Amino acid sequence: MDDVIIIGGSFAGLAAALQLGRARRKVTVLDTGLPRNRFAGHSHGLLGHDHKPPLDILAEARQQLARYPTIRLVNVRAESVSGTIDDFSVLTGDGESLGARRLILSYGVADQIPDVPGFAEGWGTSIVPCPYCDGFEVADQHWGLVWSGPQSRNYVRLYHDWTDTLTVFADGHDIAPDIRADLMRQNIPVVDGRITKIARHGGHSATVKLDTAPDVAVDILFAHPRNKPSASLHDAMGLVTVNTPFGIALKVDERRETSLPGIYAAGDLANPQMASVTTAISHGATAGISAQQSMLV
Repeated sequence: MDDVIIIGGSFAGLAAALQLGRARRKVTVLDTGLPRNRFAGHSHGLLGHDHKPPLDILAEARQQLARYPTIRLVNVRAESVSGTIDDFSVLTGDGESLGARRLILSYGVADQIPDVPGFAEGWGTSIVPCPYCDGFEVADQHWGLVWSGPQSRNYVRLYHDWTDTLTVFADGHDIAPDIRADLMRQNIPVVDGRITKIARHGGHSATVKLDTAPDVAVDILFAHPRNKPSASLHDAMGLVTVNTPFGIALKVDERRETSLPGIYAAGDLANPQMASVTTAISHGATAGISAQQSMLV
């Protein structure tokens, strides 16, 4: 039996494994090899790894974990989870049944890409969600924002640190008159109509095509599609979740423990506020340390 099984081997999961391996705890990491940021050419804002491809950072991390004999990395999907603290069971996609005293869920979320031609092809390059991740590279250029609800007003305020040229695409949303008036005072145009297609031009540039308005070209388009957990293991275990403007997230305490004792969660799966590699690593390390300390005699 393992001390801990970690389901999801991206940044949060590997950070948890590192802490547990250094504590000489027996750990198995199950991973499908499909991290959320695999569409991005570079990862930004991670100290020591700024502007590196995220898949390269993960590959280097796996190589570093190889020096810890108690860590096992397995490229397989976790199909089901059952049990209680000190006696959890995980069934893998290849039919293996694994046991562990603790579980860490770090299988992340999947972005629900809208059915708009060109959106999927541009996701992670010309269409991005995070100014902290990509804003510096396109600072002082023409940004576009696909309105997604009341939270979009905060994005407008946030973007001013990077650019003064912004166009808002309503995309069928009913933007309140007072918000429209505020945007007008800031010289931020609002383009009505549904987005019908996004044409990509090179690295970041994109042309937004609409059903009732002329095309609009921008240097970068920010969008925030809803997301959902990449697996449903938490549902099967009855873990408490919270609804956010972006989707469903697992509820955890300051130690990253979920509503079921012995199960911890880290990464985007349990962090609806700030999706970033730095935060995922921090929360993953916390989950690993918390799981290890919970097993002390």
